Amino acid sequence: MGFNREIYEAIPHRPPFLWIDSIISFDTGTIVTEKFISPDLDFFKGHYPDYPIMPGVLLCEAVFQTGALFMAKLLQEAGHTQGSGGKTPVLTRIKAAKFKREVKPGDTIRMHVSLDENIGNAWFFKGKVLIGSKTAVKVDFGCTITDMN
Repeated sequence: MGFNREIYEAIPHRPPFLWIDSIISFDTGTIVTEKFISPDLDFFKGHYPDYPIMPGVLLCEAVFQTGALFMAKLLQEAGHTQGSGGKTPVLTRIKAAKFKREVKPGDTIRMHVSLDENIGNAWFFKGKVLIGSKTAVKVDFGCTITDMN
């Protein structure tokens, strides 16, 4: 999938470590993003080469990046700025990760992240990765805002 200016302006992640292709929906309670898992990604050559599956840690990263994007969009709506030279979301907590289904080359994953609580600079989320209507990963996580300068 090609360049997505809205995502690039909101979070610092870039290919080959950007795990969001597009924003499907956004409101003040939830964001949904999507990523096509290309069969030619390098890690498939070494992560179970005879039975390639996407590493669970990268599925979690897709959820965490979606959370960072969610924070950025909520902050933009509130009139704050971040991104390069400003305030940026950083992962601070991973809790209750559950891996339920494998993600294989050629799958399209959909990340759903909802805001559980916001206390000052601390943000707590519930996230999941779906393949179609089936859950692949569920994870609760937290982020804070840091000054990247």
